[in-house]
Amino acid sequence: MVEIKTDAAMDAMREAGRVVANALAAAREAARPGVTLLELDEAARQVIHEAGAKPAFLDYHPRFAPMPFPAVICASVNDAIVHGIPDGYRLRDGDLLGIDCGATLDGWTGDAAVTFAVGAPGPADRRLLETAWRTLDAGIAAAVVGARIGDIAHAIGRTARAAGYGIPHGFGGHGIGRAMHEDPEVPNEGRPGRGFPLRHGLVLAIEPMLIASGNDGYHVARDGWTLRTDDGSRAAHVEHTVAITHDGPRILTLP
Repeated sequence: MVEIKTDAAMDAMREAGRVVANALAAAREAARPGVTLLELDEAARQVIHEAGAKPAFLDYHPRFAPMPFPAVICASVNDAIVHGIPDGYRLRDGDLLGIDCGATLDGWTGDAAVTFAVGAPGPADRRLLETAWRTLDAGIAAAVVGARIGDIAHAIGRTARAAGYGIPHGFGGHGIGRAMHEDPEVPNEGRPGRGFPLRHGLVLAIEPMLIASGNDGYHVARDGWTLRTDDGSRAAHVEHTVAITHDGPRILTLP
């Protein structure tokens, strides 16, 4: 069932989104060569705890996963698209790192993700990252009252495909509110004018995922969580929680 939020609820989600943004900023600031993914997880955990919030990912157990998620952030390196589990891996100069984070504050949840290079990105990584953010911008720009979910999906997919990047099918955005994953689903590719109508008070997590090689193939790693590209190429994942309002899309996960 799709839940339409009140203006007060959207304001409350903005506060949860602010916690997420600050946790992502702390993890990103800590991400240097030699630092482990577990150390980044701890940096985000501390921010969430100090804000009086709860990590939305920790112990989350969707139907597709063999076990509850064991960390506060998802940390996906290089060919990992999403859902990477933080471990003792030490970052190296030139790694491409995606960090996804969710937090619940006063019963409302925010969810966002960033991907960035550790150190200076090479030209190919720079182009991938720039395009990932452009696809997110395109999806957000389409998130207006009177449009439909398919308009968001089409904007994301068209931007990614025009740049020559692949899209892992079956994974994308979602409704969000009191629970991290709510209806409706928000695909990263689709036909305009189709799907659930966008109304004031609908809140969505919009999250493009791009594969650098242009291929769409992916597989689930042995841990049962991490999605990796089939061809070993790099990937990027970016995300914001966005409220649909009469005044236009409102990004709830900015700092």
